[in-house]
Amino acid sequence: MFRITINQETLEFSEKITLETLASRYPGTFYGAKVNNRLRELTYRIDFDATVELLDFTYPDSGRIYATTMRYLICMAFKRIYPKLQIKFSNSISMGIYGRAINGILTAEMVQRVIDEMHIIIDNDYPIVRRQESIAQAKKYYRSQGYLDKVETLKYRNEMVNIYECAGYRNYMYGYMVPSTGYLQEFELFYYSPGFLVRYPRIEEKGQIPEFSDSPGFLRVLNRAEQWAITCNADMIYKMNKKIENDEVVEFVNMCETKHNNQLCELGEIISRDIDNIRLIAIAGPSSSGKTTFSRRLEIELLTRGIKPLMVSIDNYYLPVESAPIDEFGEPDLEHVNALDLELFNQNITDLINGLPVQLPTFDFRSRKRVFKNPIRISSHNPIIIEGIHALNDLLTEFIPASQKFKIYISPFSQVNIDYNNPINLTDLRLLRRIVRDLQFRNTSPEKTLSMWASVRRGEYRWIYPFIESANYIYNSELTYEFCVLKQYALRALQQIPTESEYFIHANRLIKFLKYFKVIDHYLVPCNSLLREFIGGSVFEH
Repeated sequence: MFRITINQETLEFSEKITLETLASRYPGTFYGAKVNNRLRELTYRIDFDATVELLDFTYPDSGRIYATTMRYLICMAFKRIYPKLQIKFSNSISMGIYGRAINGILTAEMVQRVIDEMHIIIDNDYPIVRRQESIAQAKKYYRSQGYLDKVETLKYRNEMVNIYECAGYRNYMYGYMVPSTGYLQEFELFYYSPGFLVRYPRIEEKGQIPEFSDSPGFLRVLNRAEQWAITCNADMIYKMNKKIENDEVVEFVNMCETKHNNQLCELGEIISRDIDNIRLIAIAGPSSSGKTTFSRRLEIELLTRGIKPLMVSIDNYYLPVESAPIDEFGEPDLEHVNALDLELFNQNITDLINGLPVQLPTFDFRSRKRVFKNPIRISSHNPIIIEGIHALNDLLTEFIPASQKFKIYISPFSQVNIDYNNPINLTDLRLLRRIVRDLQFRNTSPEKTLSMWASVRRGEYRWIYPFIESANYIYNSELTYEFCVLKQYALRALQQIPTESEYFIHANRLIKFLKYFKVIDHYLVPCNSLLREFIGGSVFEH
């Protein structure tokens, strides 16, 4: 006899029970569960005392399980209809997953046939069965199917590997799956030249499929990022690892840093050509994009062209906490645009542009109040640089004509995959950066950083992402080699999170894919690198 505590009740059982059977007792649709604070698939069997929490679409883990199985389903459908095509998934566009064929051309008609096959598979509700195999067995199977990317990746795994089988199709997607194909009722898939886009329920939309919003600028940057990774032969983890094994690290690091230099040079050229009109350079991006270092390096780039910008910090315009808007949880919403003194900021920027003397505020952390500096005045040849979460929002700069603004969106657009079917999430790179930076410079534990991440993401969806396409330039701040540097810092930090912590599951997921990377020593990172903002040792720190 054993007891299971679930939904504030305790049940007794005498025989093993699956989580799927247990979930059927309760209203709602569930995609996974926590068992004694460990993430489990619904096929998991319990025959011991346990506390169980069923996961619906209010939990991020359910979203990941659904997305992982959706990629599996798409690959399965392609295999059945077009067995010779190999599918590569890239990162998200409009809250969806972009995919394309790497060894052939896709048409709208081909994609429609795959959609039809997916519906057949779903309607048949085929069970998805997980089995463990040795590395040798998995390699043999993947080699027979021509999946050499998977064979190469398994060289960096030293234990058994999970393989999921469904109606004769076998694959491993580096994540948990739902029990059967019938769970995947909700999705949209359509041709998105030269590939396809699949969209599915998101927790950000309370379990609904979000409205499609085309992002041509965003897609161009992702395509450039993928081409870059292919050019430097680092679009897969195993390819990066081979560079380290073959003593090609110095070249690899400097290629990536040169990409940043080239973007800065390109930006400097664009701005200098129109400097007679540009009076305000606005920089925005999500958390841990490297905005601080980028702003300093852009300043230096402009100085080399005879342009002397003035840096103005948006952070100095925050209203007192008691004046901030209240969020849905009854707490001060410090990420809301109205948490800023918009009137003062607009007036100060307008007066500076008009050549008037201005006393800029600065925030005094001792008094918790704003104090004002001595008046400053700039000429028509001194553009103003601002950076912050709301920099692209015209409410912040509504007094300044659009013709006088140059907007820059910055974020790391990494296009690195574990293998063709399994991309590394863009958000995970920023999260790893933040974990490392917060621990080193803000005395913030990894658990605390993880606890804040959901709130940070909500703010990004509301205040940053809607303005991406208004940017004049999208700067890709990723450094393809940085996973190999961040690993030694992040792994050590994440492994300190105890198993009983509510953030253990999140940490364990990050640990699992970090282990595939070989390490690049931090001393190879240049002192002015954007990566130094997170690991330390930047020339801009002082």
